[in-house]
Amino acid sequence: MKEWIKNKVMERLDFTMDITDKELQDVIQEEILKVSRNNPMLLEEKVKLSRDVFYGLRKLDILQDLLEDEEVTEIMINGYDHIFIERSGKLFRYPHAFSGEDKLYQVIQQIAARANRIVNEMQPIVDARLEDGSRVNIILPPISLDGATMTIRKFASEPMTLEWLYERKAFSREIGEFLKILVQARYNIFISGGTGSGKTTLLNGLSNCIPKNERIMTIEDSAELRLNGIENMVRLEMRNANVAGEHQVDMKDLIKAALRSRPDRIIVGEVRGEEALSMLNAMNTGHDGSISTGHANGTADMLRRIETMVLMGIDMPVGAIRGQMASAIDIIVHLGRLPDGRRRLMEIVEVGEIYDGEIAVRPLFFLDENGNMKTGKKLKNIRKLKEYGQYANYETLMERISQRDSTVEI
Repeated sequence: MKEWIKNKVMERLDFTMDITDKELQDVIQEEILKVSRNNPMLLEEKVKLSRDVFYGLRKLDILQDLLEDEEVTEIMINGYDHIFIERSGKLFRYPHAFSGEDKLYQVIQQIAARANRIVNEMQPIVDARLEDGSRVNIILPPISLDGATMTIRKFASEPMTLEWLYERKAFSREIGEFLKILVQARYNIFISGGTGSGKTTLLNGLSNCIPKNERIMTIEDSAELRLNGIENMVRLEMRNANVAGEHQVDMKDLIKAALRSRPDRIIVGEVRGEEALSMLNAMNTGHDGSISTGHANGTADMLRRIETMVLMGIDMPVGAIRGQMASAIDIIVHLGRLPDGRRRLMEIVEVGEIYDGEIAVRPLFFLDENGNMKTGKKLKNIRKLKEYGQYANYETLMERISQRDSTVEI
């Protein structure tokens, strides 16, 4: 029925012309009315059919309901008839499917075109974003053996603040206050974690603690950060090469461009390769307060991965790389997912100096074997706290934590 009405609507309207949503909906209603004369339908059935046809012609077909459902955090399409969704950290099979492979391809091309991306057999893997900032990854055959694959990572419609994260039990209110102090004291922070652990969400929350009078440059492969209340902000996004393999602008190019634009802070959405060296250079050249993210299994693993990423772009002594890392990164925050699907802050460490060729780290907060957040060492590098007027706030917070938690080790 849905496909039949869609075809009737397409026969009546010239979609090369500018057709308003109301005009389209009026024609859909007329066609449904014609059908219902011989096939009686309940009012709710007519409303659903009208919405489904409209979504199929103007929106993203069966995905639109999922995109508008705030409880759905991820959508996974494994071919046109295998769709899975994530709700509250758990996966479920979605009972509906696309009408066929052609319809799925049409939706994929629609998403890629809106994000100014090209996806085809010659370029079968593409990262894109939706208009609301949701992240999209597309993989086409022949790389994907069982049909086109698309994964959509949704983001909350409301602004993501540390308070928002606290309410969802990602960490305690005291941890949120500690992170806010670090941001306002312009510590360079690196957020690590696995896929879906909440790195971008935390980055959004931290960036909302940045003083509103600073100039911020954001650098991403696919723009998804949602910073609020910052007027002097420039957002940069990578550009893939065209079909001739030309005019690519990678993250390394964007970091270089940002350094010439007088930023107070540089926020790099995710570091994946040789641009890691450019990021370290940015943090080492007066851009305190920069924030970035990367994939890793822990804080120590994150340091090793940054080291490897730097070596992907340049052959330099490991000792020199570690020296750059130790002087550039002040704090690493590691996130993870618990067995029940909840995202949780797992550890915060301070990056120290080089000892016996290795980078020393000091655990500031960590989860014990019972899943309780414990306090470890106090910050050793307090220069920025004093320089940016946050030392008193830090001492007050730590005193409050130590009075509440008798397990504190100083």
